[in-house]
Amino acid sequence: MLNLSLRPRPAARGAQRGFTLIELMMAIVVLGILTGVGLPSFLQMLRSAQIRNGAETLVSGIQRARAEAVARNANVQFLLGTGTSWTVDYVTKPVATDPVLDQSNNQEGASNVTIVALASDNTTAATRLTFNSVGQVVGNADASLAISRINLSATGTTTTVRVTVGAGGNARSCDPTLTAGSSPRAC
Repeated sequence: MLNLSLRPRPAARGAQRGFTLIELMMAIVVLGILTGVGLPSFLQMLRSAQIRNGAETLVSGIQRARAEAVARNANVQFLLGTGTSWTVDYVTKPVATDPVLDQSNNQEGASNVTIVALASDNTTAATRLTFNSVGQVVGNADASLAISRINLSATGTTTTVRVTVGAGGNARSCDPTLTAGSSPRAC
């Protein structure tokens, strides 16, 4: 006779319900092995993302300074702070008490990134970049050398990104490990 009842059948006596201690321990061991193998790659991926985020933040700040110089028909400077923090402001403010035009702090996704900003001689540290009213790079008011490139890296990863500033004032990020001409991302 066929039983078409929708009620669940009672479990047979002595049938197990749940996991044994050995099965639970094996699952924990397998999870530990997978975590141990995957964690270093995951951390490297996070560091690489922080480097790219830091480069993007710096390129945005440089582009913002250039755009403000053109829009305001005045000399505007990009000032690199600690980490990836930056400030965009007039070289000479129309009103001394005016707030800065724009700024970003280094806690915006790139706190573990190491930055080396260099002038055009590629040996002198630089922290400032000034744009004139047509968006070109001009000499800094304090006579310091202008930023020409910024190298970004982080411990725990082989990824490096470079932000370059052309003579015309254009900024872009690139990969210094690629051969020039082999990829549009090459420096």
